[in-house]
Amino acid sequence: MKRPPFETIALVLQGGGALGAYQAGVFEGLAEAKIEPDWVAGISIGAINAALIAGNEPARRLERLQAFWRTVTAPPLLPATAAWWAGAIEQGGAAARTALGWFEASRALVEGQRGFFAPRLPSPAFAVQASVDTLSFYDTAPLKGTLESLVDFDRLNHARSPRFTVSAVDVESGNYELFDSRRGRWAGRIRPEHVMASGALPPGFAAVEIEGRHYWDGGLVSNTPLATVLDDEPRRDTLAFQVDLWSAQGPAPRNLLDVEERAKDIRYSSRTRAVTHQFEREQRLRRVLREVLARVPASARHDAWCREAQSLASDKRFSVVHLIYREKPWDGHHKDYEFSAASMHDHWASGLADIRRTLANPDCLAPPAAGRSSVTYDVHRQG
Repeated sequence: MKRPPFETIALVLQGGGALGAYQAGVFEGLAEAKIEPDWVAGISIGAINAALIAGNEPARRLERLQAFWRTVTAPPLLPATAAWWAGAIEQGGAAARTALGWFEASRALVEGQRGFFAPRLPSPAFAVQASVDTLSFYDTAPLKGTLESLVDFDRLNHARSPRFTVSAVDVESGNYELFDSRRGRWAGRIRPEHVMASGALPPGFAAVEIEGRHYWDGGLVSNTPLATVLDDEPRRDTLAFQVDLWSAQGPAPRNLLDVEERAKDIRYSSRTRAVTHQFEREQRLRRVLREVLARVPASARHDAWCREAQSLASDKRFSVVHLIYREKPWDGHHKDYEFSAASMHDHWASGLADIRRTLANPDCLAPPAAGRSSVTYDVHRQG
């Protein structure tokens, strides 16, 4: 496929734990279509997927994503659920599959997941005072080893790799921190700890210390870095693939467990649709400024207000291709920590199917039509 006519192609990955395999499926479909991102931005599990992409040469990215998801969907202690049993449950319909999900999620809570996290022993649950980097139910030390084995951080920090941006929150200041391989004080200095910090969601995972500061999951402030990509300066014609793992829309709950699941969906969806609507309005205003300035005589453009308007005006075009994981009949409130191989394959297949269906419509890769500065495309809403 010919590269879409944009100066920047960005892949934006939301947080969502075990649901992150959906993003890997989306990436496989982009790789199939020969669409390579110039910029990969993520939060939490999205940060891990982003590191696996930006930290490997193009020919190895899919292989490394597969290796990661095979690793973390294997339980660390007891044997994995027998394939024949899981297969039999698959034939039992949504109710049986829900039961399997409960079982696998319970195993994750008790055993942890190989190469990702392990129960913290002794538990700090009753600690009166302890170090902030030990205050969690699970220890993510295994993740550091996994990242070091699957991500080439020298390559990730190199100018020839896609720009890499992940987000975290400073525990003490509450400030949102961007760890960016190209910009700011972290440029060229991204290490495994930055990726781990972006996914350190309390109280499950402890804060990660980096240069004397402690950081938690960026999803505490915003579960998607889409605004970071859209607001970047200097502005460039941008095509952003926004891959969400939580849907803001969903059915009314029928029991208390449904309530918890629905609340998670709303909390972590980060209102991506509201962000894109606000951005479309801002882009229109920037274009209006540009058109008005074109009608101002050159002799008057040295006015302070004109100079400020010039700095805000823009004719750059933005297109957001929005992909959202869709709820399965057997999903429950535990879907973000249900790491079974069966669910991983389902999530991955869903992401691959959604991006293939999206790319089948060439309109999704076209710049906004004349008279528009930005547009959002969602295959599920296009009918």
